[in-house]
Amino acid sequence: DARSLASEAVRGAPRRRGPRTNAGRSRSTTMSLTLQKRLAASVLKAGKNRVWMDPNETNEISMANSRQNIRKLIKDGFVIRKPVVVHSRSRVLRRLEAKRKGRHTGLGKRHGSANARMPMKVLWMRRQRVLRRLLRKYREAKKIDHHLYHDLYMRAKGNQFKNKRVLMEAIHKLKAEKAREKALTEQAEARKNKAKLKSERKATRKSTAAAASEVAAAADAAADAPSS
Repeated sequence: DARSLASEAVRGAPRRRGPRTNAGRSRSTTMSLTLQKRLAASVLKAGKNRVWMDPNETNEISMANSRQNIRKLIKDGFVIRKPVVVHSRSRVLRRLEAKRKGRHTGLGKRHGSANARMPMKVLWMRRQRVLRRLLRKYREAKKIDHHLYHDLYMRAKGNQFKNKRVLMEAIHKLKAEKAREKALTEQAEARKNKAKLKSERKATRKSTAAAASEVAAAADAAADAPSS
């Protein structure tokens, strides 16, 4: 009938929606304290995440709209600056101590080649600096002269000494060899001088004997000559 047709027409017509309202929603009881937090962060010279506001004094905090009011709240203890969150390094230090003992350094923990992890150039520079420092120290202490210093410097540059101990052994060996050569030279010089003195004494004796023989011959000749 006509009544049922009218109800079907109303049911099939598009429904009109009005503007949304908050009438059906529950109103939030918390109030915004964004301004107060920003002012407190400025006064406390910290970030907004480090500002703590007393939740029991929300009404009084919300009334503060200036830095002076915020300072009063800070003085009363309603707004405080939270301490910095501790970033502990105890675990890192514990692991580094273990790594110094050789732990956690196996094949599975390594990234990069051996030369990338510890370059050969860095090792070479360290070794050269150690050797050159030792040579400079010995030269300043007059343990080696500048000739031996230069010789050992060039040998170190030629990769002849792998560490300081080998260099010190080479220095002692060269100094001992040099002292032995000096002693041999002095002995040879002493022998040479001794032989020279001996030959001089021998020549002196020969010349003296020759002069004496000549004098004796002259005397004999004078004695044998007839007197006039």
